[in-house]
Amino acid sequence: MDIGILGLGLIGGSLGFDLRSQGHRLLGVSRRESTCQKAVALGSVDRASADLSLLAAAEVVFICTPLALIVPQFAQLIPYLSPTTVVTDVGSAKAEIVEAISPLWNNFIGGHPMAGTADSGIEAAQRHLFVDKPYVLTPITTTPTTAITIVEEIVRSLGANIYHCQPEQHDRAVSWISHLPVMVSSSLIAACLSETDPEVLQLAQKLASSGFRDTSRVGGGNPELGIMMARYNRQALLRSLHQYRHNLDELTNLIEQENWAVLESKLKLTQQARPNFVE
Repeated sequence: MDIGILGLGLIGGSLGFDLRSQGHRLLGVSRRESTCQKAVALGSVDRASADLSLLAAAEVVFICTPLALIVPQFAQLIPYLSPTTVVTDVGSAKAEIVEAISPLWNNFIGGHPMAGTADSGIEAAQRHLFVDKPYVLTPITTTPTTAITIVEEIVRSLGANIYHCQPEQHDRAVSWISHLPVMVSSSLIAACLSETDPEVLQLAQKLASSGFRDTSRVGGGNPELGIMMARYNRQALLRSLHQYRHNLDELTNLIEQENWAVLESKLKLTQQARPNFVE
């Protein structure tokens, strides 16, 4: 197939690597000509340009721009597309995107690969990024079956695990396991920086090991991505943050009251629950 990728960053570039290796012809578009040249040189795409007209030949287009650019970039792309072109996106928030694009394009299906790294840009793109990772598709009642089938086949070829849900369900779920952790992790780093004794702070930085590395990783990621999560999944994220603060307050009270028995029961509960999320 001729597959277009609009946005040649980590996700777009990684998609290009895997789909091109399967024999598809990859057409990439990026705002920067230097990124286009790098994508071709790295072998992520066959052709690349800053001109959206390059995607006129694409049978399927993946929109891999930052969240804020998905809708406006798609609006600019419409004049170049055939009515049969299937369009999908990879944004980490779905309700607002699906609501905006679906009336404009019948063959649109929202998508979100739950894969990535702390790095960004075409240089961070890697092969097999999506293998065994969840890939969410959010079709609505008006989404054509043919469009769903085509995107499913492509996603399955990446080795990803496909999940279907409503856009609103997706946003609530990822607010817990993706967007909230970014804010919590960022807050952890900020709290450590509030240490007023420079010697203690320096010692903490030297002693930080795997536990701190694990819990702080997503808070040290791309700030632009964190802003987009908060902006485009605001209500669900606020709900999650309020509940998290409530749980922190509970733990604080138990420690202040030296109620070790109840604290132990809560820690046992979370110990037992964790495998349901990560194993």
